[in-house]
This record gives sequence, C-alpha cells and structure tokens, in this order.
Amino acid sequence: MSVIAVGMSHRSAEVRLLERVTVAAPDVPKLLDELLRCENVSEAVLVSTCNRVEVYAVVDAFHAGLADIAGVLSRHSGTDVAALYDHLYVHYAAAAAQHLFTVAAGLDSMVVGESQILGQVRLAYGAAKDAGTVGRTLHELVQQALRIGKRVHTDTGLDQVGGSVVSEALADADTALGGLAGRRALIVGAGSMGGLTAAALRRAGIGEVVVANRSQANGARLAASLVEQGVPATATGLDRLAELVAAADLVVSCTGAVGAVITEDTVPPRAGRALVICDLGLPRDVAEGVGELADVRVVDLDSLQRRLAEAPSGTDTRLATEIIADEVRGYLAAQRSAEVTPTVTALRRRAAEVVDAELLRLDARLPELDAPVREELARTVRRVVDKLLHTPTVRVKELASGPRGTGYAEVLRELFALDPQHPAAVTTPHESPVDGGKPWTE
Repeated sequence: MSVIAVGMSHRSAEVRLLERVTVAAPDVPKLLDELLRCENVSEAVLVSTCNRVEVYAVVDAFHAGLADIAGVLSRHSGTDVAALYDHLYVHYAAAAAQHLFTVAAGLDSMVVGESQILGQVRLAYGAAKDAGTVGRTLHELVQQALRIGKRVHTDTGLDQVGGSVVSEALADADTALGGLAGRRALIVGAGSMGGLTAAALRRAGIGEVVVANRSQANGARLAASLVEQGVPATATGLDRLAELVAAADLVVSCTGAVGAVITEDTVPPRAGRALVICDLGLPRDVAEGVGELADVRVVDLDSLQRRLAEAPSGTDTRLATEIIADEVRGYLAAQRSAEVTPTVTALRRRAAEVVDAELLRLDARLPELDAPVREELARTVRRVVDKLLHTPTVRVKELASGPRGTGYAEVLRELFALDPQHPAAVTTPHESPVDGGKPWTE
C-alpha cells in the first residue's frame, strides 16, 4: 500500500473548473466517506481551499486508486472524468510526500510563502480524523508536513515575503482606490477568510466596516472584535446587500455559497464613485457581469493568479526547497527503516522460541540440575543469542534506511523462514509503523 495525491489547483485549471470541483466544508465528511468506501482506498484526507482541491489517500494500487478518487471527484463536480484527467495532477509514494510538504510550506500557493495553508491542512486533517478516514500512514505523513511547514516559516524569511490571497487582493484594491484609509468596507461572509480580511483592513486604517453574513451571530462576533480594536463596525444579514454595497467603497466577498451572492442587481449605479469588489469565494460570489458595470472593478482569483504567476522566487524560496528536499530524504529513510522493524522483531521472537525450546529439552534431560545452575545456564544462552543478533539486526535497519534498502526485510524473511502472516511477525501497536498493512514506502 502507498500514498497517492490527486489534485487540482490554480496551477492546473482555470477558476471556472476549479470552482466546480471545490468542496464546501459541510460536504467534506460526505466525500471522505465516499472515498473510504472505494475498493482500493483505505485512508483519505481532503484539502479544499480557495485555490486547490487535493485528495491524499492510501491505496492498494496506483491505477485502481487513481480511478476511484477521480470517480468521486467527477461525481461530486458533475464533470466528465475524462475532462477532469486533463487538469488533475497525480503524485505517488515519495512524490506524494514531497508534494504535501511543499503545499504545507506555502511553496505551491498562489501567494508563495503564505502561511494560511498550514492551518487549512491542519483543519483538513481534523475533519478526516473526525470522519474516521485517517489511519497511521496519513497521520504520520500529515503531522510531518505540519512540522515541516512550521520549520520552513521559522528558518526562512517567507513569512515576510509572502502575504495571503486576502492581502494581495486588498493591495490591488488599495491601488485602485488610492488608499484604503478612511474608506467604507463591506465584508460579505464571516468565516476564516472574512476574519483575515477584517484584520488586514484594520491594519490598513479602514474607516468603517459592515459585516454581512447569513448567520448574524457569527457576523456580530467578527464586528465586535473590530470594535474592540478601535474600528467602527456593525453586523447585519444578507437581505440588505444592495443598500450596503451602495454605501461602500470596497466589498470583499468570501461566503463559500454555491451561487452568486453579488449580481448586477445588487450593485446600484455609482454616479462616478469608484467601487472595488474583491471576490475571494470559490465557487465565485460575484456574477461575471458585475465587472462590466461603470465605476466598478472586480478583483478575483483569476486576476490575482495572472498577476502573481510571474512573481520572483528569491533566496528564501530556494532555501525552503532545500529544507523540503532534506526532510523528504529523512522521511523516506525512516519509512524504509520502519518497514524492516516487524521482521527484526519476528526474528528475535523466533530466536527466543528456539532458546525456550532448548531449555525445556535440557530440563527434561537433566532434571537433577540445581535451580541456580539452571537459571544461570538460561541467562547465558539468552545473552549469547542476543549478542549474535545485535549487530546484524542493528545493521539491517541502517541498510534498510538507504535508497536501495526496501528489500532487506524480504531477505531476512527468506533466510530465516519467517512467515509475515504468522503471529510472531506482528509487533505491538507502538512498534508497528502502520495499522493493518505494509508501511508506506518509496
């Protein structure tokens, strides 16, 4: 069994297709359950953000596992599976680990170095854990990815280089409006993206904020946090959008709704007063025709993607890439070494069984032996066996961790006639690298 990563992002597909494949938070448990019911999938984690949808799964076989996952995404999005394949990227085994580490570090984000993705990976893991679709293999892989993501942001300057999709969208709005200080802003949606927007607007010196949200209680909490930080803010429902848009200089929409929230009818004539609408929703929150209205400019994921595509990488990105490459090597070495552990344990147990059998035979042949002599003989025999096994078992673990070390466990099983299905070859839960199957290997 190995790990496979199947995904679609801003790098492989247009936003129009990506928004069909994206999975809203309430639908994540349903898709995880459907993935786990696939014949070839035994574990699954689903990462769905404003610019990527990725499935990380433990599969029995590459092609069968890929077909299962693509089928689930096809049914969810209503897109023909053949059309999906043109825009999906697939990473397997070592490449899957490297891709997840790269994603968690923010190197595959639209805004290189943004740290929000780290929290999104953590949330994806939490959702999969709650749904019961995470086993030992993906648990270890994701925890490693989260640790590496933190390391990259600690050991490099990417936190200073990269902002977020929100900060980049607001940078465009700042340029278009000639500054955000003192302006009126409307935030549509009070989720995590809405919270990031509120924090960024406060730092930009925004004059007033209105939070419009389907759940007024959530909107009220976000507005209250702004008031506590000295920003005039109020909360309301979505039934007054046209009125609120008319009064605003800047609208940031990030609801996660299935259909458009802001349409041409929602935007009254501006009479020469500029309006910037930042559409950060996936699927889109803003209808296509809104950007054609007079005095209205729409900043969306498409325009951000075009602007950020040619952003320079820089020294920090190269350093982060080197960190990830080093971590991948270490991860794979640990996995290869762990693969031989159950066999080494089985060998030691086999040796212990042989010793026990011989000591019983000695008891039968020399029943008159004094107890102290018998105990000393037993200790001596066990010490001899332990010393004989120590060097080769330590050495085989070292050799197994190398790039060509995947066959050492098989050699041990063959040389000592160890049956991997025999109870003696099964280690205790804290010793085994996986639950119920072979460990993940390159």
